[in-house]
Amino acid sequence: MRPISRARAEQIMSERGWLPLLPDVFRTEVLRRSVLQHFAPGEPIFHLGEPAGGIYGLVAGTVSVSLAPAGSTPRLILLGIPGHWTGEACFLTRKPRRGELRAVVETTMLHLPLDAMDQMAARDPEMMRHVALILMMSVEFLFRVIHDLQKPEADRRIASVLHRTTWIGETPIPLTQSEVGIMANASRKQVNAAIKRFSEAGWLANTYRSITITNPGALRRFAEEDGTN
Repeated sequence: MRPISRARAEQIMSERGWLPLLPDVFRTEVLRRSVLQHFAPGEPIFHLGEPAGGIYGLVAGTVSVSLAPAGSTPRLILLGIPGHWTGEACFLTRKPRRGELRAVVETTMLHLPLDAMDQMAARDPEMMRHVALILMMSVEFLFRVIHDLQKPEADRRIASVLHRTTWIGETPIPLTQSEVGIMANASRKQVNAAIKRFSEAGWLANTYRSITITNPGALRRFAEEDGTN
């Protein structure tokens, strides 16, 4: 991936996700105080249990988000979407990181440090409401994840997971079948069978470590069908 300039990063983040929902003055301040960072494939952005820190916004690339209840091992839940920010819990609770964020491919992010967030909040009480919006956007996404995991048929859960990954853009999805299985609560055998079925239907193309969705609409329709009929 070619390096992304500061100006291009700010343009991307101003058009997607959280920042376009904010007042112009606040958005400008977030961008001014944020640090542009680059991560290599497999490099962690933060780990479970790390001291409280600031928020990260995904400019380009792909990140894996692994979460877990207290005392449990984090499991892969989703892939980050360009424009999405995360890490807000530390600012709101002052507690250590509750999950893990890791670059899957070459990835560029904007990082707003915790001390910068505190300075902004000291001057503008609306900072708390703006940051809480990140939390609510994440909750809405997790509602979708929970809804998908409650589907009784494994192949429809798998279709749901694959369709959600199209939100990162029209690029090969850097997931193994084992990782798809974790996200869909399905066995490797079930994932194998589903991907073969979807490939034969022309909905995707599959290689060893990536999946390219060629017909996201068909996947979505299949995922949402009532299999009991």
